[in-house]
Amino acid sequence: MTPTWQGVYPAITTQFTADEKLDLDGYLRSVEAQVVAGVDGIVIAGSLGEASTLLEHEKELLVKETLLAFGKDVAVVLNIAEGSTAEAIRQAQLAEHWGAEGLMLLPPMRYKSDDRETLHHFTQVAKHTGLDIMIYNNPVDYKIDTTPEMFDTLVQYDNIVAVKESTRDITNVHRLRSRFGNRLRILCGVDTLAVEELAIGADGWVAGLVCAFPAETVCLYRMVKAGMMAEALPIYRWFMPLLELDLHPKLVQYIKFCAAKVGIGSEYVRAPRLTLAGEERTRISALVDGALANRPQLPDYLNLKMQDAVAQL
Repeated sequence: MTPTWQGVYPAITTQFTADEKLDLDGYLRSVEAQVVAGVDGIVIAGSLGEASTLLEHEKELLVKETLLAFGKDVAVVLNIAEGSTAEAIRQAQLAEHWGAEGLMLLPPMRYKSDDRETLHHFTQVAKHTGLDIMIYNNPVDYKIDTTPEMFDTLVQYDNIVAVKESTRDITNVHRLRSRFGNRLRILCGVDTLAVEELAIGADGWVAGLVCAFPAETVCLYRMVKAGMMAEALPIYRWFMPLLELDLHPKLVQYIKFCAAKVGIGSEYVRAPRLTLAGEERTRISALVDGALANRPQLPDYLNLKMQDAVAQL
């Protein structure tokens, strides 16, 4: 399915066994839970997917098996996060060969490139693939800001079509929309700002806690886009303590732990990450248990009539 870059795109976790082997069956069950809940795409091998620990053949397997099982239902997007531009180009071309339908592209890893170098990295990848690209702009975590002025250059490439907006500055949605109209799709990349950004015109949500709570995440997106803000806010406020886990350095362990608690994934990770232990495990467990004890009743959100995000402005 060709990405529309609208709706909910889980940054899906990668499932492992207790001895750190790829758990393909567990992974496909976790994706199935997302598809049933109504997500629009799947982002494979993001930071939440523990990309830095995945081998190339594992990424290939994840892409191909996701396409085989769910390619008719959701867009399949592969994350590209490499230290060199040449390797990013190679990975993008491999993704296209494997059948991926879109790319999420990070700036160079392990080196703080300046604006000229960042643009070179992004545009060289765009030149060497036919896949649509969503630029991931997260200066808080990756220390490189892809500014609206830099997008003046990037939009000259037809296959740079979207931005994962993770600056933590919701007014950046206005800046991008005012500057580029509907040329760029804008997807919120920060769980705790999703409703705010969707309400002012973001097109979608690259989500984290969706991996444990897919129905609540898709429900929020659809309610906001249906103009049901008053009804959405109580659900959002219930969700907020969980969504804040997405901002922590241990977001992978926290979100996997949540998914295990609700029965749609395991908590196993690959070292150097370790599963939660001690006081931290007790604290996160109590947080999840408290949320589950007060889990809200959701409306029939899959049948809500939504408006295009750009058309609302």
